[in-house]
Amino acid sequence: MTNIKRIHIAAGIILNPTKDGIFITQRAAKAHKGGFWEFAGGQVEAGETAETAVIRELDEEVGICATGIEHFLSLSHDYPDKCLTFDFFLISEFRGEPFGKEGQPGRWVKIKELGLFEFPEANGPVLAKLKAMFL
Repeated sequence: MTNIKRIHIAAGIILNPTKDGIFITQRAAKAHKGGFWEFAGGQVEAGETAETAVIRELDEEVGICATGIEHFLSLSHDYPDKCLTFDFFLISEFRGEPFGKEGQPGRWVKIKELGLFEFPEANGPVLAKLKAMFL
């Protein structure tokens, strides 16, 4: 992986009030890993912390104001064309109701049903930890 810049991504795992469901969104067909499902989030900008970035991204992508935020997992994953570092956060409290603010499909899914959805490979450890914690 020479000459490929590592991109830092902050993503929010938005839990419903009973903590048995998560809001997920579907990536645009033309995007990297298009059509796969994901946890809303995006790139950490210069001068931002990962936590600040996830708050901003959740407002931009799914229209919520995250107020209950807990760091969940950090990991790195290299694809042939992209090197990514992730910080995932559990979002247990928020104002607003999440929806696909940028036109992307979004839906609430029971944690036990996450395996029915195709996520990018980098999300494997996150899905495993969620199942271990909440099922």
